[in-house]
Amino acid sequence: MIKKNSLIVAYLKEPREQIWGVLLSLDQSGVIIKGISLESFEDWCRQVAKGEESIGLSEMFIPSLRVVKILLDEKVGSLPSLSEKFQKMVGKDVQEWLGLKRSK
Repeated sequence: MIKKNSLIVAYLKEPREQIWGVLLSLDQSGVIIKGISLESFEDWCRQVAKGEESIGLSEMFIPSLRVVKILLDEKVGSLPSLSEKFQKMVGKDVQEWLGLKRSK
């Protein structure tokens, strides 16, 4: 279920782009995401893994007219989720790193 603080991928139009991040809000007017362009995701992971100052995630409002679809960031068949890619590249759980859940 897609709800607040879910990790998502938003598919947008005009211009066409994909955003990965944390869902902060979703209503009729649009969506608020703290995220990053999917094009920059792996660069961001590498920077985090190296402990460098990273590109960082931006909080953004996207009007509903631009939203094509929103998918949960989850494994599909043999394809890993983006959060699993982060875990593999960085060695940390992305939800813990973002402060969405406490470490065990």
